[in-house]
Amino acid sequence: MEAKKNPKLDISANSSLYFAIGLNIMLFFTYSALEYKSYDSAGITLDMLQVEEVIEEEIPITEQIQTPPPPPPQAAPEVITIIEDIQEIEETVIESSEITQEDAIEDVVEVEEVEVEDLDEDVPVPFSVVEKVPIFPGCTGRSNAELKTCFQKKMQEHLIKHFKYPEVAMEMEITGKVFVMFEINKDGVVSGIRSRGPDKLLEKEAERIISLLPKMIPGKQRGMAVRVPYSIPINFQILN
Repeated sequence: MEAKKNPKLDISANSSLYFAIGLNIMLFFTYSALEYKSYDSAGITLDMLQVEEVIEEEIPITEQIQTPPPPPPQAAPEVITIIEDIQEIEETVIESSEITQEDAIEDVVEVEEVEVEDLDEDVPVPFSVVEKVPIFPGCTGRSNAELKTCFQKKMQEHLIKHFKYPEVAMEMEITGKVFVMFEINKDGVVSGIRSRGPDKLLEKEAERIISLLPKMIPGKQRGMAVRVPYSIPINFQILN
């Protein structure tokens, strides 16, 4: 059986597309009709502004004003008259008061002799810088360095000989190092003993040992006896 219609010419195949296109066209015309506005042409007036060129007239200069030049300066007089002073002024001569080698000095001033007293400055000189250290009994030496070495050796022997540990300090097990400061005065006697340590018992014993030092030959500075300060540590230890 043969088909009566051509399938390619079927109108209903694209009916939905044609319907959408037609609907959009109708909506466009409807929107344009609603948005259309009309204006009254009677109220509109057209104005034209005409600008004319302004021609400036040139006024000719008929007269020029000339400024006269300044007058020339007055000339100096040809004759100059010199007027002499009637009153004479006396010049004052100031003589120099300086004395030269040619001038003789007539006045002689006698100057009495001034006696200069030697100031006995009692200034202590440290043991390390004194020119001649104090001499411990029994020390001999030609140089100051030898006397210093002997002094320190005799000092250690003195400490060992007279050292005595305080019984109370030993029972309480008080130990420590005591620093003793003193001076060897101009007479060679030990004075001004001071101490600093961990306990008074140890300080008292250290001062007692130093007070037993013998009399020495005093130290000298520039040939004069001086006070020489000295310090030494004494260590108190309990050995088991």
